Amino acid sequence: MIRERTQIAIIGAGPAGLLLAQLLRIAGIETIVLERQSRGYVEARIRAGVLEQGTVELIDEAGVGARMGREGLPHDGFDLAYDGVRHRIDLAHLTGGKRVMVYGQTELTKDLGDAAAEAGAPAIYDAADVSIHDADGDAPVVRYRRKDEDAEISCDFIAACDGFHGIGRRSIPESALKTFERIYPFGWLGILADVPPCSHELIYARHERGFALASMRSLTRSRYYLQCPIDERLENWPDARIWEELKVRLGPEAASAMTIGPAIEKSVAPLRSFVAEPMRWGRLFLAGDAAHIVPPTGAKGLNLAASDVRALSRAFIAFYKSGQSALIDNYSQTCLARVWKAVRFSWWMTQLMHKFGEGETFDARVQGAELSYLFGSRAASQALAENYVGLPFDGPT
Repeated sequence: MIRERTQIAIIGAGPAGLLLAQLLRIAGIETIVLERQSRGYVEARIRAGVLEQGTVELIDEAGVGARMGREGLPHDGFDLAYDGVRHRIDLAHLTGGKRVMVYGQTELTKDLGDAAAEAGAPAIYDAADVSIHDADGDAPVVRYRRKDEDAEISCDFIAACDGFHGIGRRSIPESALKTFERIYPFGWLGILADVPPCSHELIYARHERGFALASMRSLTRSRYYLQCPIDERLENWPDARIWEELKVRLGPEAASAMTIGPAIEKSVAPLRSFVAEPMRWGRLFLAGDAAHIVPPTGAKGLNLAASDVRALSRAFIAFYKSGQSALIDNYSQTCLARVWKAVRFSWWMTQLMHKFGEGETFDARVQGAELSYLFGSRAASQALAENYVGLPFDGPT
């Protein structure tokens, strides 16, 4: 058996795990990152693309923001479309100059992976049968198997950044964990195409046929979404049907500016809200999707993972540099205070923009009233803008 020793064992080489490792590496703290998939698989996953200002600042702090600064697309606002009318939410004006950055999670993961490789500390990919042991004691251990060899990592702490289906949360006894969940009765049909976006900013559309979103990953790559039944089959949606439905739901202005091209990726994703409490059990810490899931309507998933990583990195740094354990002890409480605010906002955006039921329902009437109020009220628009650009990251600077 291969035996290794490190200070922090990190499970998961997505952006959360790699960003945590990068921040700790800068601080001189030893880490080993394990990932059950290959690097190519991880970097090919199509995920979020809207970064809050706090996330952008954290990426810069980690020293991996150069390409994002060159290729990312700063956005000062976005459009809400309803009943044929588009209304712009001016983020910069409503929040005192704050904005968001459009930069794909895939690209961020590549940047972090390259930084780790250049530092001589790449993640251990293709790590099978990862298991966590003695996390409730003083000497936690992570075991895994790679290339037919068993391996064991002894460590001081374990950070589980391994997603909703990972081993991290599943290693916590059910009696020690409380979960909260809402499953939405629809999904998102997503399409990625190498065509210019139909708008220079995102468009969120509430339509009688269902929600639609026009987004992008670059000036030449577009990402679109359509609300669909949760059990929708991709074979029912050839490219031509998707483009026609997007034109209807996004409205004539977007339709006239839309460039059509072959899909390079299509998928159907269910929507859920999920929170696990607490986010710490002994010396095991949950971060990102391992602890919470939000529907993508509010663009909060990756940003919540970044705020978790920020809090956890500062907690570990304080512990190793000055022996202080207060930030470690308060990690779960600190993160959950922000998590629940983001969960509320994502739930609210989902309730506001999606179709619930058929015909002129109570929900549809309330949505219309809410959007009308939002379009005419600076206070309502400001509340939306403040949440969208991101509430302040908690914890010390």
